[in-house]
Amino acid sequence: MRHHVLVCYDVCDPRRLRKVHGIVRDFGEPLQYSVFSCQLTAQERAELEAALLEVLDQHCDQVLLVDLGQAEIHGHAVPGSRVLGKARKPALVGVIVL
Repeated sequence: MRHHVLVCYDVCDPRRLRKVHGIVRDFGEPLQYSVFSCQLTAQERAELEAALLEVLDQHCDQVLLVDLGQAEIHGHAVPGSRVLGKARKPALVGVIVL
């Protein structure tokens, strides 16, 4: 079962910041530079957390993961979200254009 997970991070070092951004980008869609919407299984969330722990300096960096509930209930939209200003177009998940 997939869950919507909001991932936000604050990383002090530019090199670690780029690494964290790349890791989280592999798991989800960017909403803002350091805020991502991910649809993760329990295994994928564990993999994400393990990858992040290898990079983070736990004395000064922070990653916040917020479980927003089952993805099947809400579809692809972030549950309870509202965008003010320019909205991003959602990625076409599972679509291949030839």
